Amino acid sequence: MEWITSSWFIILMVVLAIWDLCWKLVALWKSARNGHVAWFVCLGIINTLGILPIIYILVNNKGSKG
Repeated sequence: MEWITSSWFIILMVVLAIWDLCWKLVALWKSARNGHVAWFVCLGIINTLGILPIIYILVNNKGSKG
C-alpha cells in the first residue's frame, strides 16, 4: 500500500481529476444549452473519467461552435 502515497500516483490522480473536470464542464455546458435535462443530471452525477462526457459531446455535436 505504499504506492498510494508515492508521488507518481498522486500526480496521476491529479491529472485524471483535471481531465475529468474539463470534459465534464464542457459536456454540462452543452447539455444545459441544448435543454437536455436527463443528460445534465447523468453527467453531473456519474463519474467516468471523461468517458460519458466525451460520448455526449460526440453524439450531440451539431457542428456548432459553442
